[in-house]
Amino acid sequence: MTINSNHTSINNEHYTTAIVGAGFTGLFTALHLCHHNYLRPTILIDPQERFVFKPLLYEVLSGEMEVDQVLPRYEELLDCSNITYIQGSVDEIDFKHRQLKLSSGLDYSYENLVLGLGSVACYFGIEGARENTFAFRNGDDAMTLRNHLRQQLQLATQTEDETARHQLLTIAIVGAGPSGIEIASTLADWLPQWYHQLGGNPAEVQVIILDMVSEILTGDINVHLREKAEKALQERVVPVEVRLEAKVSEVSPEYLEYKQNNQLHKLATGTVIWTAGNAVHPLIKKLSISPEQHDQQNRLRVTPTLQLREFPEVFVGGDSAVLDQALPPTAQVAYQQGIAIANNLIALAEQELLEPSEIKLRGTLMKLGLEAAAANLFERFVIAGQPGHLVRQGTYLELLPTPVHNFKATVDWITDEIFNDHAPPSPSRQKVVR
Repeated sequence: MTINSNHTSINNEHYTTAIVGAGFTGLFTALHLCHHNYLRPTILIDPQERFVFKPLLYEVLSGEMEVDQVLPRYEELLDCSNITYIQGSVDEIDFKHRQLKLSSGLDYSYENLVLGLGSVACYFGIEGARENTFAFRNGDDAMTLRNHLRQQLQLATQTEDETARHQLLTIAIVGAGPSGIEIASTLADWLPQWYHQLGGNPAEVQVIILDMVSEILTGDINVHLREKAEKALQERVVPVEVRLEAKVSEVSPEYLEYKQNNQLHKLATGTVIWTAGNAVHPLIKKLSISPEQHDQQNRLRVTPTLQLREFPEVFVGGDSAVLDQALPPTAQVAYQQGIAIANNLIALAEQELLEPSEIKLRGTLMKLGLEAAAANLFERFVIAGQPGHLVRQGTYLELLPTPVHNFKATVDWITDEIFNDHAPPSPSRQKVVR
């Protein structure tokens, strides 16, 4: 059942279990409870209408996959009579009285609470960054960026002035972590193809990554794929330029300013994509809890069973949680924590002992262009290129929530692969030599 939070006739309702945030942790908690016939009334609250399968959001941007494949609606996923999805935003959490207050004015009480709020973009106080950059965190972001890029390309085909056209066709990505690498490699294959179809010269498209670090993927779980990623960035239809030790100081609608080698530079661009950092959700920061229960990044310290020590009726997973043993902020960790939380909620209902969560890291996957990827399996095998693409796509399609949704996406994707494999190559997909 789906309820819009603007509907006020259900105010002050009591639910045994409340799940706040329907990302990988929250949704997989709900799905696991549903599949195991959890009988206690449960609500799942999220401001979005659709689940965001972030690892495949690049495919939505490039048109390789459809919105409905990667961004299924919650009401379609939660076919369970005891779980109610509420589209709304939680403004306050009162641990003492076990109450949630939504921005719509609705109040809900709970016996057990699951927090799976995820992270938000961090702009480090850089002037103009929040206002003049494109985020890439959900379906709306992907479609907004796609529409903007199409407009930039169309304007470029009608612009005779070379300087103005160069600004339209220069795409800057701030952040050399996995998101920055994946979006840059995707754009460096896709945009030249798109511009060629509009009648432009694909060699004029420029994709640039900037970061203050000295190497890409610094401090990331994907560091083992660094060499593959560096090579792949240079093998795109237009090679990606990487500017490291470049500290961004200002972003305007017309340019990006950065400092490199003690020199101040201005990069003329109308498109800056921000992938440079994450911060804990603001709601987590303002919780009434002892300061020592937060780490330096304001994440919540949890027990091995993913509970808060001060409030054991509260479970936390994903980007909001931190264990004594550090885990990477990835989808595979978050969804496994969601399943572990669901198992412990079931154990509580059946008056059984709770079990510590056990996370199995199966490796890492990175998109490195259209139909290209790298897979580091169990830190033993690295597969790149088209085989890496098949491993990545198959792995993520298997993880897409609900068997029916998974089956449909798989069938659609396999059909596309069969036709693409037997289609003549497009001249616009050839590597551009400047």
